[in-house]
Amino acid sequence: MSFAPKFFTTAESLVDSLDKRLLVLLRDGRKIIGVLRSYDQFANLVLQDSLERVYVGDAYGDLERGVFIIRGENVVLLGEIDEEAEDALPLRQLPFQDILEMQREESEKKARRDKLRFQLLHKQGFSVDFADNDF
Repeated sequence: MSFAPKFFTTAESLVDSLDKRLLVLLRDGRKIIGVLRSYDQFANLVLQDSLERVYVGDAYGDLERGVFIIRGENVVLLGEIDEEAEDALPLRQLPFQDILEMQREESEKKARRDKLRFQLLHKQGFSVDFADNDF
């Protein structure tokens, strides 16, 4: 008697998500929201009426993307959106350009904080190999 191993892919579980609104977190950090229309055995996704959402603090901005094809290897996480829970969130929507500006400012602020922290660590004798010239 021989037992053949059974292989299950994550793509098989996507059948229940067809025609539902999903949030997809991509490997580069982007968040795409759209209606799942199709997928394949590699978990490549086709989203319709999609948008890219950027969060900064208690605000977010959306950029419409239309039909969006995502290669499966770039998907970190995906999940169905609960419309009622989403509406209840205390977030405010801002124009996308305003959100990008806020994101840039937040990124610059973080970079300045990190630079100070790395300098402090270096003074204490720690090596910070991923910083420019280790200060």
